[in-house]
Amino acid sequence: MSALPACKCTTCMQCPQRPGEGVRTPGTELHKVDSFHVGENRKNIEIIYDYLIVSRNSGNIKSIKRKINIFNNAIHKCSQWYFMNSLSVRMPEGLQFFEMYFFFCFQGCSWSVIFVDLDAHNRNRQTLCSLLPRESRSHNTDAALLPCISYPAFALDDEVLFNQTLDKVIRKLKGKYGFKRFLRDGYRTSLEDPNRRYYKPAEIKLFDGIECEFPIFFLYMMIDGVFKGNPKQVKEYQDLLAPLLHQTTEGYPVVPKYYYVPADFVEYEKRNPGSQKRFPSNCGRDGKLFLWGQALYIIAKLLADELISPKDIDPVQRFVPLQNQRNVSMRYSNQGPLENDLVVHVALVAESQRLQVFLNTYGIQTQTPQQVEPIQIWPQQELVKAYFHLGINEKLGLSGRPDRPIGCLGTSKIYRILGKTVVCYPIIFDLSDFYMSQDVLLLIDDIKNALQFIKQYWKMHGRPLFLVLIREDNIRGSRFNPILDMLAAFKKGIIGGVKVHVDRLQTLISGAVVEQLDFLRISDTEKLPEFKSFEELEVPKHSKVKRQSSTADAPELKHQPDITVTEWKDKSTHEILQKLNDCNCLASQTILLGILLKREGPNFITMEGAVSDHIERVYRRAGSRKLWLAVRYGAAFTQKFSSSIAPHITTFLVHGKQVTLGAFGHEEEVISNPLSPRVIKNIIYCKCNTHDEREAVIQQELVIHIGWIISNNPELFSGMLKIRIGWIIHAMEYELQIRSKDKPAMDLYQLSPSEVKQLLLDILQPQQSGRCWLNRRQIDGSLNRTPPGFYDRVWQILERTPNGIVVAGKHLPQQPTLSDMTMYEMNFSLLVEDMLGNIDQPKYRQIVVELLMVVSIVLERNPELEFQDKVDLDRLVKEAFHEFQKDQSRLKEIEKQDDMTSFYNTPPLGKRGTCSYLTKVVMNLLLEGEVKPSNEDSCLVS
Repeated sequence: MSALPACKCTTCMQCPQRPGEGVRTPGTELHKVDSFHVGENRKNIEIIYDYLIVSRNSGNIKSIKRKINIFNNAIHKCSQWYFMNSLSVRMPEGLQFFEMYFFFCFQGCSWSVIFVDLDAHNRNRQTLCSLLPRESRSHNTDAALLPCISYPAFALDDEVLFNQTLDKVIRKLKGKYGFKRFLRDGYRTSLEDPNRRYYKPAEIKLFDGIECEFPIFFLYMMIDGVFKGNPKQVKEYQDLLAPLLHQTTEGYPVVPKYYYVPADFVEYEKRNPGSQKRFPSNCGRDGKLFLWGQALYIIAKLLADELISPKDIDPVQRFVPLQNQRNVSMRYSNQGPLENDLVVHVALVAESQRLQVFLNTYGIQTQTPQQVEPIQIWPQQELVKAYFHLGINEKLGLSGRPDRPIGCLGTSKIYRILGKTVVCYPIIFDLSDFYMSQDVLLLIDDIKNALQFIKQYWKMHGRPLFLVLIREDNIRGSRFNPILDMLAAFKKGIIGGVKVHVDRLQTLISGAVVEQLDFLRISDTEKLPEFKSFEELEVPKHSKVKRQSSTADAPELKHQPDITVTEWKDKSTHEILQKLNDCNCLASQTILLGILLKREGPNFITMEGAVSDHIERVYRRAGSRKLWLAVRYGAAFTQKFSSSIAPHITTFLVHGKQVTLGAFGHEEEVISNPLSPRVIKNIIYCKCNTHDEREAVIQQELVIHIGWIISNNPELFSGMLKIRIGWIIHAMEYELQIRSKDKPAMDLYQLSPSEVKQLLLDILQPQQSGRCWLNRRQIDGSLNRTPPGFYDRVWQILERTPNGIVVAGKHLPQQPTLSDMTMYEMNFSLLVEDMLGNIDQPKYRQIVVELLMVVSIVLERNPELEFQDKVDLDRLVKEAFHEFQKDQSRLKEIEKQDDMTSFYNTPPLGKRGTCSYLTKVVMNLLLEGEVKPSNEDSCLVS
């Protein structure tokens, strides 16, 4: 697996950079989502933050107006950036305390209010908690986590996780002269070549044990002790710091930037760590101070001598534990105390008046959009349009908030926009987003999940207002009973373990949070945006809602397509149009329209107008009838894309997983870093459509399902480092074949999204003992599941294999792998997964995993042995299968065959299990080499 060289960044604690970047302006810096200068941006935001806090009551309002534009812009840019290390998450997560902060107090106006996307910052909190106590894929820990979890970010509320992270940093990085930044850090060491920007392969191993130590982190520990009220900690680090300071000619104490081991003493230090004296950097002696350290020294000294209090340097009181927080004295601050027993206010809105009448017969009181006037009901994308105007400054080249959906915390507030009172319904009720919201069972799950999320993360004064939009389509056929049960639970006051209070919208407003979006009317010359509210469905007077019978939802033969894409893609346009006019099956219509769309373009005219409009109508009709095969065809041909895919993929990544998109058996795209929605959409439709049009949308379904599951039940993905969506689909189809037995297997694409989710949960469960080993290996191999400690064992194998490991044509070399990495870092595990990724059969992959475990155990029990040549895993499996065949032929008189099915179906343990054959061939290979005796070996024969 190719990797970028380690960066020798000297501008920040750990900042990935790239050469060749042009001149940067505030506009280009804040707008380049793929900018690699995240470290510098992070520091800029800290500087702006400090400057604004100091200047908030100054009279120089005009000079700071643009800086507030930068601040509003930066907050939303940071909240939508997805970082893969804890340090980069820390500052955006801490900025939540500025929600609705009003600068200049009573001297301020509409443009001096800071707005924070609370959904984005709660996502940052979850990301941070998922990453910690590790820093990133390449660093197991990092001293820069200290300002992340303590002063100035205070980004962590979990006390247990805080102590774990702090203990790890102290245990691994603390030294006599300060903290190392991270292990094998070559910055300013004697062996570092200052003329090169990047390190050579295997070079970082040279810095092991001689890393520079930075006294600045003793200062952070002193400040942390003051904030925690721990005088013992303050005294400990004061005593450690005192001998490290040196005096200027005027007698002032100076904090050196770092302490290093001189070149003459490097070998002695490596042989006996901690034995050599380190020398300080020249900062302070050459007239140039390390200003960062000097500033922290002054702060730490003032705090330790009780000349200032923690409140003086943290006015919004981020250091106060969350459960003890009280509202800070700010004019528009919404940060209030934590409520342990939150009640969510719920307003039920019916799509039409006749639906309202129908629900009333069951005792369910609702309102229609007309009945809530003058309050307007908006879909969340209209609120996105409003927020787009936040932070715009043409002179600085700043655009507004990125085009990202508003989460359920944002839609739980009431907004005052251009003199209108607006409430928004969550994205889960939005039919324009993705077809999954048309599955009632899935919609009910989403509602429960949203309510639980609001209960867990709502921290503002006032109650959250959750708008439930009920459509006529929700109550047709067998969907009615689940919806009725949910509405009855709302009426009882508790749903999914969350307390709710249902009432009229006008009544609930008094207890809700109202947010003023006054930034929309800064100038009278600006053209105001046009917003479209949700309108009541117009129906004939005195008409009634008709409930279809439940059998309408059952699959029927007439809904099965009688054509295929392959069969019709080469037929003439005239034939396709003729068939389209004669065809009643919606799935067949969708296939034909899809062929026309690709061939003739979206503006080609059919009997019902343009192809693009026609296919959209058929897609809506199929969604209303819950004909999921037709729905998926329609969504694929029109390239529908869910706006929540990018955040869910980021969820995989922050849980330490990689994700691949692409069909099983075909080319896959590995995603190891967060990407924008546009890039992900291109990947999905490029990699999946060439195999099967429906694959692109079913993969989106699985990404969404897995995102929810990995957030709530991460244990189901234990041992799975790479989530290969195409392979998981293959496992699901295999599971359907197992269940069908002798009957034809069900088509995965005809299942409802809720059935797909349940099938996914079924295959993720630990395999039942009743399953044969062939099926277990096939499923586990498709899921890329590995045993506990697997990657550590591969590291140990590599230590005893000078020429590396080979499988499926992929070579994992011993060097520079062992020199560039450490056993416990994520990058090594990903390298192993990259090697195994070349295997194209799931059950064979699982046998290879078993073989690696066998090799590790054999080497562990025989320390005198090591491999002399490359370990070819394919050859070992082939030889083990050959031994298995010989035994089968001798014992059962079965003729030798190339089919390995019987081998895959053999238990790993027990007499003549697969492990016995694998162990035999491994020992044969080891004994071909040299046995290295040890003086301590009790088995010496002479």
